[in-house]
Amino acid sequence: MKLDILAFGVHPDDVELSCAGTLLAAIAEGKKAGIVDLTQGELGTRGTAETRKVEATNSAAILGVSVRENLMMADGFFQNDEYHQRKVIEVIRKYQPDIILCNALEDRHPDHGRSAKLVSDAAFLSGLRKIVTNDEGKMQDAWKPKYVFHYIQDRYLQPSFVVDISAYHDKKLESILCYATQFHNPNLNEPNTYISSPQFLETVKARSMMFGKRIGVQYAEGFISEKILGIASFDALIQNPT
Repeated sequence: MKLDILAFGVHPDDVELSCAGTLLAAIAEGKKAGIVDLTQGELGTRGTAETRKVEATNSAAILGVSVRENLMMADGFFQNDEYHQRKVIEVIRKYQPDIILCNALEDRHPDHGRSAKLVSDAAFLSGLRKIVTNDEGKMQDAWKPKYVFHYIQDRYLQPSFVVDISAYHDKKLESILCYATQFHNPNLNEPNTYISSPQFLETVKARSMMFGKRIGVQYAEGFISEKILGIASFDALIQNPT
C-alpha cells in the first residue's frame, strides 16, 4: 500500500499530540496516511504497553489512517545506528510515502530528538539503491520521500510553516483522549506526571491557537523543514492566502 503521508512517533500519542489535525485534513482531501510508532511507550509512568496498544488502535480508528504499525524498538534505549535505521528504511520502502512527519529535532523528552535524526537519516538512506532490504521475504526497491517535516510537540520552536487544522481540532482532541491512561483521568489510581495534569491539554490547545493566530485562523499545527521549501509560482500563495 502506497501512502501519501507517513507519520512517525517515538511513543504512541506523539503523533496525536503534534500532527493529528494535519493528518485529518489530508485524509479529508482524499490522501492516504499512516502512522508508525517506534516504541510501545513501555517506560511510561502510567499505563502499560498493552493498554497503550489498545489506545493507539482506538485513536487510529478515529483518525481514519490506512495503517498503524509499531516497530517495537526499546523505549528510552533505541539508537540511531545501522540496526534501527534499517528497520525504519524497511517501513519507508514498504509504504513509499511522499511526505514523512516525525518528532522535533529538539524537545523535552530525549527520545524525541534522537528519533527525529533516526527517521531523517533513514529517509535519506532509503533512497540509496545499493542498500538491500526486504519486507516479508520480498526485496524492496529504493524509495526517497520528497519531504521530511518535523512536528513541534512540547518545547516552543519556530516553525518553518503551519497547517490550518481549525476544522479538525475537536477530532484531534478526541484522538488524544483515547489515551485514557496517559492524560488527566480522575478515575485512575496512577502516579501524576507532566502530561496527566488537568492543565496539560489546555497547553496543547493554546499552542494550536497561537500557531493559528500567526496565519489568521483558529487552530494550526507547526512544522520544521530541514531544507528550504520552494514554489514554482507566486500563484500557489495567492490562491491559498493566509
